[in-house]
Amino acid sequence: METVVPENKSSIITSALPYANGEIHLGHIASTYLPADIYTRFLRLNGHEAYHICASDDFGTPILIKAEKEGKTPAEYVQYWNKRDYEDFTSLGISFDLFYRTSSPENVKFVQYVFTKLRENGHIYDQDIVQFYCEYDDKFLPDRYVVGKCPFCGAENQYSDLCEKCGRVPDQILEPKCAICGRPPVKKTSKHYFFKLSNFSDKLKGWLLSNSNLQPDVKNYVINWINEGLQDWDVTRDLSWGVPIPLAEAAGKVFYGWFDNHLCYISSAVKLIEDKKPGTDGKKFWNDSNILHFIGKDIVYHHYLFLPAMRMGIDEEYKLPDLIPTRGHLMLQNQKISKSRNWYIGLKQFTTEFNPDYLRFYIASIASYSQTDLNFDFDAFAEKINNELLANIGNFVNRALSFTQKTYGGKIPAARQYDDEDKAAVLEIAAAVKETGALISENETDRALRRILKFSTFLNQYFQKKQPWSNKETADTTVYIAVNAVRSLAILLEPFVPFSSEKVWTQLNLGGSIHQQSWDSASSLIVEAGHALGKVEPIFRRIEPAEIEKQKVKLGAMK
Repeated sequence: METVVPENKSSIITSALPYANGEIHLGHIASTYLPADIYTRFLRLNGHEAYHICASDDFGTPILIKAEKEGKTPAEYVQYWNKRDYEDFTSLGISFDLFYRTSSPENVKFVQYVFTKLRENGHIYDQDIVQFYCEYDDKFLPDRYVVGKCPFCGAENQYSDLCEKCGRVPDQILEPKCAICGRPPVKKTSKHYFFKLSNFSDKLKGWLLSNSNLQPDVKNYVINWINEGLQDWDVTRDLSWGVPIPLAEAAGKVFYGWFDNHLCYISSAVKLIEDKKPGTDGKKFWNDSNILHFIGKDIVYHHYLFLPAMRMGIDEEYKLPDLIPTRGHLMLQNQKISKSRNWYIGLKQFTTEFNPDYLRFYIASIASYSQTDLNFDFDAFAEKINNELLANIGNFVNRALSFTQKTYGGKIPAARQYDDEDKAAVLEIAAAVKETGALISENETDRALRRILKFSTFLNQYFQKKQPWSNKETADTTVYIAVNAVRSLAILLEPFVPFSSEKVWTQLNLGGSIHQQSWDSASSLIVEAGHALGKVEPIFRRIEPAEIEKQKVKLGAMK
């Protein structure tokens, strides 16, 4: 098993863009942001030039409706949520190199360029369509401006493009009403612009079949969609908030959100690189880099079909993704997370009440590299933190360092001749670094974390078996190896629990910051005899049953 760092000298990692209309919650992070952050941190520890890009998704009907209800301009509304979202992510240690916005001037210009190029290449056509129009509010009513009864389950007051009760997309909403004034709309004709997704069936299938990095299960059903026949996409809307269509005859129309938002991956990356490295061609940097788009399974269609087809349509001026890591959704106490039903936990709320590394550790340990949904359970959360992070990892770190502090005055003793158990410990350090690195490089973050726990278990058993408190002749060697193993463990854990790893690094008193270290250096015993430790104290604390019950009560009261 070998650690596989991309051959390209640089990588651009993107996370799906959060919609700028509400707080980030636990469901957002499991599939997209945390796995991307772990992978990016790992690449950086390997000396690889890696950039994590994201942005707030600023356009769309729901944002316009909410801004109107709050008496704000859409620009004011999304500016607030862009700042708030970034703060929420930062509280969890998500290390974006740039968290930008789809409403940025760079993205608006780039989206209009892409549309113009697609149109020149014959991939855009216009067509009159019939849609709802509110005569009272004097506006067309796309998407969520229309509410009514779901034709499938009969639920009232559902959006015309999604029933939140049964989860289905209605072909035609019953008893339609304007979401603003509540009056029944009429139907009018409006010219819209369509992207010929159907033009790209063969090219998309060829790309999917030739890209061995893509997850086989995802790839297979995307190919089935292609075989069933791709439908052209209406990429425009009659709205006042969005990227304007760059045509004189299209005044008052803007692009549909899924036309402009994923292009923000590129426009944001180009801005970051050209700002960070003056004189660098951002477009060339993108094309010379390894490109990864981390997503949840609900947006597979957009990222495996719509996104690559648009890049193909502009003659692949910007390369297609090398990898699209796709994961399932997070449930909460075995129920689907829903902000409309108040069944969710805000990320900032959680990181205020618990160590953010506890959430990172728990989510990383249950999030497999698959589309299987996972479940956040408060009891399981406490059990994992108490039995694995605290009793396993925290126990070894604290016993090794506190014993050194108490017995040796905090100074590392010189090792003597290794016995078989010492040699086995040194081999285990090297093996853990190699195998954990290989698993992270394959995006198997849950398995990588299990390998780290296996390593920590081995170290606890080694320390217990060697009993340095009573075996004076071998104690020096045991402590020397144990303290070096703590250093290795801290580096292995940095992508997963960065705040806690930094605390361990401070206690080791090795200088600098842990994220500046080399992953491969964790294989070696670098802490020298005579080195003095810093202040030693427990890194983790136990989660008490009363804390969990409090959270359950609070969650139940929200419904």
